[in-house]
Amino acid sequence: MSRWIPGLVLAVVLVGAGAGIVVWRSTSAAAGGEPVITVSRSSCGEGWTDPRPGAQTFQLHNTDAITAEVDLIDPATGTVFGEVEGIGSGTTRTMQVELGNGSYAFRCALEETDPITGPSATVTGGTERSGPAVVPVTRNDLLGPLRDYKTYVGTGLDSLIADTDALQNTVHAQDRAGAERAWLTAHLAYERLGAAYDAFGDSDGAINGTADGLPGGTTDPGFTGFHRLENGLWHNEDMPALAAVADRLDADVHTLRDGFDDLQVDPNDLGLRAHEIMENTLQFELTGRADYGSGTGLATALANLDGTRAVLNVLRPLLTPRLPQLSDVDNWIDRTDRALRAAQRPDGSWTPVMLLTREQHEKIDGDVSGLVERLAPVAAITEPRRVS
Repeated sequence: MSRWIPGLVLAVVLVGAGAGIVVWRSTSAAAGGEPVITVSRSSCGEGWTDPRPGAQTFQLHNTDAITAEVDLIDPATGTVFGEVEGIGSGTTRTMQVELGNGSYAFRCALEETDPITGPSATVTGGTERSGPAVVPVTRNDLLGPLRDYKTYVGTGLDSLIADTDALQNTVHAQDRAGAERAWLTAHLAYERLGAAYDAFGDSDGAINGTADGLPGGTTDPGFTGFHRLENGLWHNEDMPALAAVADRLDADVHTLRDGFDDLQVDPNDLGLRAHEIMENTLQFELTGRADYGSGTGLATALANLDGTRAVLNVLRPLLTPRLPQLSDVDNWIDRTDRALRAAQRPDGSWTPVMLLTREQHEKIDGDVSGLVERLAPVAAITEPRRVS
């Protein structure tokens, strides 16, 4: 369902080719005495007159009438050392960086204009430059991963159709136990498609929305899809009454699949979702907020982990040279997988989140939180940048 919690990230630490690039999107200017770098469509990077090594702060002042984005780069390779986005007309924002020896230049990209690179500045007298840095990813770089991910989602939707068809049949047969098993199979199939939810638009809310914010709560006519059916199955609602709910869910899934080839996955979504899928798992599945009676939040968390793996797999060619700690991310995925599976009962059923022991809950929360932290750089590394 649409559970992504958008918000402005003020500082994201990227782990790139070396230590880590800090990408600053600061909203306030520091005190005076720091270099003021001017930004416009006609010039970029003017005002850096005293290149020096070490920690420093630049004041980026947009003198133009349109919004700007500024990177501090290696002019020879395009490697990014710092970034500030959304510098409005007439405003000043700060960029804080740690510089080693080497050549640097500011690259300015204003709305609807080609980026321009300012004069180079050479820093000497410091340590050898070993980072922080990351080679930028372009939209063209993301075409292959996007194509591969769309294939993955299309295949997943084909399986989902078969699962919701089976679910519909068991509900019509008034087989509650069979419908509960079929519900879980179908719901987990949907949850594995994590990075595509935004592309699904209104279909996502119809298929997997919750009752949050609806005037009538769980009785509201707008409450449809998996969680509406879950609420009815596990709260002993009459099976004949649930047939229409299952019919609507199955029809919505078919409609989504029929139109999926025409849907576009935003290039930004892949990297963002790698982090946000598990972040939302913490907020919804591991708190029980998205549980309407089935007690299968941990199974959903595991499906979300599978969805995260799928995103990382298509991004791996881009991440491998840019994220040396990728093996650590993989290790934390495996660690989280083991923690979740440890709560599965011998008969294959799942322990409801609210019945976990304190030690179990702390272990799972800790592992998912650790994974979320290690996934955070992926979004910034794979954010497509205009470089020419």
